[in-house]
Amino acid sequence: MEFKEFIGFASQKVIATIIVILAITSVNFVMFRMAPGDPVRMMFKDPRIGAEEMQLVREKFGLDKSMPVQFLTYIKELSKGNLGTSFWQRRPVTEVILDRLPNTLKLVLTALCIATIIGTLLGAMAGWKSGSRFDSTVMTLSLSAYSVPAFAMGMVLMLLFAYVFPVFPLGGIHTPASGFTGFALMKDTLWHLVLPATSLTFWFTGEYVLLTRNSMIDVLDQDYITTARVKGIGEKQVLYKHALRNALLPVVTATGIHIAFAIGGVIEAETVFSWPGLGRLTYEAVLKRDYPLLQGIFLFFSLSIVVINLIVDLTYRFIDPRIKLGDKDN
Repeated sequence: MEFKEFIGFASQKVIATIIVILAITSVNFVMFRMAPGDPVRMMFKDPRIGAEEMQLVREKFGLDKSMPVQFLTYIKELSKGNLGTSFWQRRPVTEVILDRLPNTLKLVLTALCIATIIGTLLGAMAGWKSGSRFDSTVMTLSLSAYSVPAFAMGMVLMLLFAYVFPVFPLGGIHTPASGFTGFALMKDTLWHLVLPATSLTFWFTGEYVLLTRNSMIDVLDQDYITTARVKGIGEKQVLYKHALRNALLPVVTATGIHIAFAIGGVIEAETVFSWPGLGRLTYEAVLKRDYPLLQGIFLFFSLSIVVINLIVDLTYRFIDPRIKLGDKDN
């Protein structure tokens, strides 16, 4: 019976996800065509390019058609997995995105891994010692880190550690014309990764500290924690085997969502440090008025968020067996 309930629950979630994807696709198409600027003019800034040549380009990319016709063409090609051709790079959008995706994943996953470990440990200790001086200090630092935008933190780090004290490179992912290969190339990439990853880690750590601390405080009020203490179980064992394990449930859920949101939230950090990922690509595509590329990037971001949200919904019950399927529907 429980399996049938799960299938019904999963079916509802999948149908809702499909509806959301269709809505995102429609908004994604209209949004960029409402933006000011002529993409064809951005492609050809040479004033000697005449109106006839520009009209030929519009016809080639289908920009001479009406909005409804363009939308139907977009949906038809999208169903085939074709995101179109970048006006700016003259390459398939899918190819351009896949070229930059690994660089973004390096940055995001590095920052998330470090932030999850540090933020979870500090948050757990702050919640365990709620009201203490340690808790107040951690909360102050976490709120400060969470309040500072990634681009502001990035500029401070760049000023201090790349300009005043030139320890790390100013930006990019590799040293230009270095000719590095193998381990030397990996080391060079990691050296360039330090500052942008640190700027993101500050923000993520602050959020994880706050989330874990609040969850820990809620867990410590539960009856099973009181029972464990009455049985004479040591405080460390209560903390690690009982309180922390249950306090991590919302953190695990948040991590799945953060992976998707973080992929779309690195625009500031990548732009500041000229990190050649999807965030930087988005900024460049906006400047170039590259509709197909912008559509492809935002569709990728949106689908990542929706799909990961679906996966989290479907797996959360197995993370916490106390949750019933009926509760998730409410």
